[in-house]
Amino acid sequence: MKPLAIFKVGDTFPSIAAQLGDFEHWIVDGLEPHKCVVQVFDPRQNITLPNVPDISGAIISGSHSMVTDKAPWSERLAAWLREAVPKKLPILGICFGHQLLAHAFGGNVENHPGGLEIGSVNVKLTDSAKKDLLFSSMPCDFAANAVHRQSVRTLPDQAVLLASNSFERHQAFRIGSRAWGVQFHPEFGEAAMQNYIWEIGRQAKNGESIAIGSISQVVPTAESANILRRFANLVTQVSNERPERLDGNVLTRVVG
Repeated sequence: MKPLAIFKVGDTFPSIAAQLGDFEHWIVDGLEPHKCVVQVFDPRQNITLPNVPDISGAIISGSHSMVTDKAPWSERLAAWLREAVPKKLPILGICFGHQLLAHAFGGNVENHPGGLEIGSVNVKLTDSAKKDLLFSSMPCDFAANAVHRQSVRTLPDQAVLLASNSFERHQAFRIGSRAWGVQFHPEFGEAAMQNYIWEIGRQAKNGESIAIGSISQVVPTAESANILRRFANLVTQVSNERPERLDGNVLTRVVG
């Protein structure tokens, strides 16, 4: 099987990373117990992005960066997405990755007018999700961890809306047959979410301007977490390649 690429486009707070690891570690842990060879790329380091035929799928992590900044590395990854999606490569964009996927195909990303959404939020699937490869086996309502200031305000014309809630209309969508964006964080466990709420609270106490539109109590989010396992299962199903040796990788781990 070809490697599953994780695009690490951001870092968690140093205080959290010291305790729990970083975004890519949480994503890898969430893929278990599926057998995937994982290769991590950091597009911020001006590296060569992988050729689409050389990988089995891709996950784009969250980030404290903003899609609206249109950083050169971010726009380069958006161009890569425009190449990969028509080739039916399985792709999962998380938070920043969700917004970048929408931006890449003509959607509009802006600051959410209500401010920050943070905590364990309720997410409700649309009717379209009942026929979706990734979401069809999920319950109609589930809890998910979220933390975001920006949001997809308008979906691309070809996107299919899959999940919403009262604060964020575009919690999940799909473009084509195998490219998904989720505004929430399936990789966040309870400890990560609690630490994010603490960190945002600390910043506010230090005088930083933080407009919080919605804050929710942290609860278990097992159904949301299962999205990573479902995605890993989908990647293994659509890939018929034999395992191969990886060279020049940032991080490689066999899951399972």
